[in-house]
Amino acid sequence: MKPEFDPASSALILVDIQPDFLPGGRLAVTEGDAILPGVRELMDSGFFPLQVATQDWHPADHASFASRHPGADPFDTTELHGHEQVLWPDHCVQGSPGAELHPALPWERVAAVIRKGSDSRVDSYSGFRNNWGPDGTRAPTGLAGYLREREVDTVFICGLARDVCVRWTAEDAVDAGFDTRLLWDLTRSVDAEGDSDLRDHLKGDGVRLLRSSDLRAHSD
Repeated sequence: MKPEFDPASSALILVDIQPDFLPGGRLAVTEGDAILPGVRELMDSGFFPLQVATQDWHPADHASFASRHPGADPFDTTELHGHEQVLWPDHCVQGSPGAELHPALPWERVAAVIRKGSDSRVDSYSGFRNNWGPDGTRAPTGLAGYLREREVDTVFICGLARDVCVRWTAEDAVDAGFDTRLLWDLTRSVDAEGDSDLRDHLKGDGVRLLRSSDLRAHSD
């Protein structure tokens, strides 16, 4: 497969590659560290002139933390602002080591970092929009406008976790009008058993699924 696109009008979006989402972290994704060599190779390749990262950046009293709900356990569900909310272990707390961008990657190549989840009242999976807030809307993070100002029409997405923040970022990218490609081998899921259904869902929503090797084929 040789995807057709112009790197000059494309951007690489690196979603939440932070220690708390890797093995040993507070909300570890199984085999999350397996994506690091491939992500680093892609970042270093110079293939994407524009690279942007998202970073989970929660206050310690974030409403999505199970510790803020007496009697609740991590991965229980509740309702927040009229929508189902998974309660997570405390993770990516502002200023903590687990919240930093992972030190194994060359972040000096990234042009912008979009921090999300910094409002204690609202969770934020997508790099483009927060989850639903008290007013019933999903507030933009500013990423879509940033990309449009740089005349980006195509985005390539990798990072963690495939079935949560990567998925929401990809779906919102499509909604925002971007030609959206997800680099499947450079993501991992919290619930890998659901990956087959997730593939179908993403394709149905207009997300193109690629492997990083497809990009090497494009450059040959």
